[in-house]
Amino acid sequence: MSLFAQPWFLLTGIAAPLVVLLFILRHRKRHGAVVLPRVKLLRSLGKPGFRSRLRYLPIALKTAALLLIAIALARPQSISKGQDVHSEGIDIVMVLDISASMLAQDFKPDRARAAKEVAKEFINARPNDRIGVVLFAKQAFTQCPLTIDHDILLELVDQVEVGLADADNTAIGAALAAAVNRLKGSNSPSKVVILMTDGENNYGVPPTTAAEAAQALGMRVYTIGVGTRGTAPYPGRDIFGRTVLQQVPVSIDESLLTSIAQSTGGKYFRATNENKLREIFAEIDRMEKIKVEIRAYRRYAELFYPWALAALAALVLGFVASSLILRSLT
Repeated sequence: MSLFAQPWFLLTGIAAPLVVLLFILRHRKRHGAVVLPRVKLLRSLGKPGFRSRLRYLPIALKTAALLLIAIALARPQSISKGQDVHSEGIDIVMVLDISASMLAQDFKPDRARAAKEVAKEFINARPNDRIGVVLFAKQAFTQCPLTIDHDILLELVDQVEVGLADADNTAIGAALAAAVNRLKGSNSPSKVVILMTDGENNYGVPPTTAAEAAQALGMRVYTIGVGTRGTAPYPGRDIFGRTVLQQVPVSIDESLLTSIAQSTGGKYFRATNENKLREIFAEIDRMEKIKVEIRAYRRYAELFYPWALAALAALVLGFVASSLILRSLT
């Protein structure tokens, strides 16, 4: 993009046609008088020479110089616009329960697969964050360490299913401790754990111990209780080996999950269906916004130098033409 820094100087270009007008008037006046020409000039009347063809060159050069000076004084500039974007991503560890109870079908198609799909949507919505995944049942293990490579992360989340660990117990404390261990070396200004479970801690280290470690290291823990209230349909086998659904009680330790979240500055949520789970992740997404700094800038490049040099050259040539080349015509 180009413009003039002082466009009003372009008005000085009006002087150029005035100079031409004065030259024409003066030229006519001179031709109205009786002039005694030199012999050399008389000889040239029959056949115009090279110098007589350049009669108007000085005034043309000086007029061009005036126009070029006007443009140079107006200071033509090129402008480039842009912005610097700096974002501070957040380090997030998602902790997913893969115990047997996550096969309950109060979510569609079941709790485990619904949680997996919502987790993938959350990952896609946060391209600037490093995200990792911890899975747990009786044991806790890292499915994916913190990474900004979300393509690999999504592939690993796709592979999550009930049965990757001993599915008979729920070790919430061990799962939270594994997440804390993944985040403790992080230099991110914001470290977050999102823990989803549908049961009660019944194995491993006490969850409160892991919560104290998270609090000491400045981590926020959001906890989500997954399951309807009351009972939920759970797939089982009848005496003929056929899959049947039976209603089983839903038992989530909400007081424990609330305590973990509140002690670390997080929040506890209850998801009773897949749509509610999506709403919860959307709320967490809003609460954990990354810090983005946008600085706009303009860069100016002066373009008047070539115009000024061209004006100087035109003036010099004009005076040279007047004093040296055309002097012999008078």
